[in-house]
Amino acid sequence: MRRYLNTLYVQTDGAWLRKDGTNLVVEVDGAEKARVPAHLLGGLVCLGRVGISPPLLGYCCESGITVTWLSERGRFLARVEGPVSGNVLLRREQYRRSDDAAARAELVRSFVLGKTLNQRTVLRRALRDHGDAMPAVAKGAVEAVERRLTDVARRAQHTHDADALRGLEGEAAAGYFGVFDHLVRTDDPAFRFRGRSRRPPLDPPNALLSLLYTLLTHDCRSALESFGLDPAVGFLHRDRPGRPSLALDLLEEFRPILADRLALSMINRRQLAAADFRRMENGAVLLADEARKALLVAYQERKKEEMQHPYLQEKAPLGLMPQLQAQLLARHLRGDLDAYPPFVWR
Repeated sequence: MRRYLNTLYVQTDGAWLRKDGTNLVVEVDGAEKARVPAHLLGGLVCLGRVGISPPLLGYCCESGITVTWLSERGRFLARVEGPVSGNVLLRREQYRRSDDAAARAELVRSFVLGKTLNQRTVLRRALRDHGDAMPAVAKGAVEAVERRLTDVARRAQHTHDADALRGLEGEAAAGYFGVFDHLVRTDDPAFRFRGRSRRPPLDPPNALLSLLYTLLTHDCRSALESFGLDPAVGFLHRDRPGRPSLALDLLEEFRPILADRLALSMINRRQLAAADFRRMENGAVLLADEARKALLVAYQERKKEEMQHPYLQEKAPLGLMPQLQAQLLARHLRGDLDAYPPFVWR
């Protein structure tokens, strides 16, 4: 079993990161604010204006610690990493499968099934835990979409065309986000969810989802690269310059578990208030600094929770699950597994 390594998030404007022995030191205005043993880190994410000394950057590259820069809004800016591991034969097989219509469809089906069934579990848990408190109309709508997701998953199992499977994924997403607002249990009108908005997010729930999806994409990309896969060449997501298509494929299985549920929990537990968000002139809604810090802490804590992997039948931190799925995908592409088993949350 692989060891779970933490990701360090630094968001203080003007922070300076340097190396001291085998420690990573965070300084603000010349004063030391944090000191972290580097061997415990698997990634370093800098949000906003954060500087890094050349010795630390070199050490991160040599030690396999990926350094990522995001804008204050959570938009991906740049990424620095050392030599890519893995073998060229695995990547060549990945490219061949991506170009083969039948092989591509088989993998697209797995990603769509994983995402759809995990979305269904989010709805089922909401109904189980809070269904009695929902208004009758809202409960009925959630139950209808839960049945619809079951039907989408059933149809996906018998569909062998990648484009048709993408259409089923879109149908599932439309239904799921169509009732997402019913899962929000606060009366504050600021947290009403009126549909998915991305660039930019137009309300607090979308601001939370967008940032969490960005963080999760970083984790999925690192997981794929650790097994020698090319994150840019996917199956469900078509190739596009600058887009980590395979990382987005893997992300789909984990959106409902690691992002959607966490966003709902923070809203429903009143861990965030309307004052924790800023509205920009273009209508974009962003998290304030302290709220973003709270979200990053909650995300790290969520990744430490243990669960049993549905295929491997081993317990591991949730943050390791993308690594295990990347390993299973690599094994499938090498021919060790007949099919790629999606991560299905129970």
